[in-house]
Amino acid sequence: MNDSLATPLADTQASTDAEPLLEVRNLQKSFAIGNRFNRKYVKAIQDVSFSMKPGEVLGLVGESGSGKTTVGRCIVRLIEPTGGDVYFQGRNLAAASKKELRSLRKPLQIIFQDPFGALNPRMKVGNIIAEGMKIHNIARGEQARERAMELLTKVGLSRNHIDRYPHEFSGGQRQRIGIARVLAVDAKFIIADEPVSALDVSIQAQVINLLQDLKEEFDLSMLCISHDLGVVEHISDRVAVMYLGRLMEIGSKSDVYDNPRHPYTQSLLEAMPVPDPDRPRRDEGILQGDIPSPINPPSGCVFRTRCPLASKECAEVVPPMEEVSPGHLKACIKQ
Repeated sequence: MNDSLATPLADTQASTDAEPLLEVRNLQKSFAIGNRFNRKYVKAIQDVSFSMKPGEVLGLVGESGSGKTTVGRCIVRLIEPTGGDVYFQGRNLAAASKKELRSLRKPLQIIFQDPFGALNPRMKVGNIIAEGMKIHNIARGEQARERAMELLTKVGLSRNHIDRYPHEFSGGQRQRIGIARVLAVDAKFIIADEPVSALDVSIQAQVINLLQDLKEEFDLSMLCISHDLGVVEHISDRVAVMYLGRLMEIGSKSDVYDNPRHPYTQSLLEAMPVPDPDRPRRDEGILQGDIPSPINPPSGCVFRTRCPLASKECAEVVPPMEEVSPGHLKACIKQ
């Protein structure tokens, strides 16, 4: 990784004098598939750059297969990036050794999509929450147990739940346990990877509201990854739209939802269901077909094969992220 990479990030950061908490610079990830005689590469992420300030919530949205989860896992190096840099509190996570990474991961945590698969079924809830405290020398023994019980009540569970196993809880309760585990190590930045997609609709709102309350109480920053634009609109300050490994648009929530400038963003918003029976159905803006294979993505603009505005020029030029208004950027040569 190039620690001296000088890609400008001021254009992808909200207007503020605060130093960025997180900077992602030209992040790339390719997965090798096949054998050595017939090897191909899945281009999961291509030149993704953005930054976040302390206390901010950035929503990362896009269709399944767009690379959202890969971005989140590359940031914390659960997946090793192929290229690019990730700066957290001024330190390059991509260039950190395993020993350095352990200390850097303490304030940088992740909430997984599957609340059951993320918890060890052989461990009691108290031990699951206390494990991080022991690893990072925050608390041990009775002190860690007491802290775990406090966190259980903080996320809406009971102190009596501490000696139960994960299978004894519902999906929403298990996700709350995962949130308590993140808070146990005094996290400052949370990557919430589809935190409510596996939950019932009635429970989704509870968990989202819980995350919002905890964000305010603990002054957390959050990267919220989701394909649900309604969830992202509810929780985010800014929104980044991703398609086939590339960012298409990024801006404040009001910019992206009220004045989308990229055809892909416009199509996603058109496809959102609106609970209004009197609203006429509109099909002309809804995307047709499936997202192309990342093994062989389209040349030029990756969205051109499904874009209603595509021209010959779109196949020849990779559109750069350009500012259309302060803090609002899009990657399209037509709009």
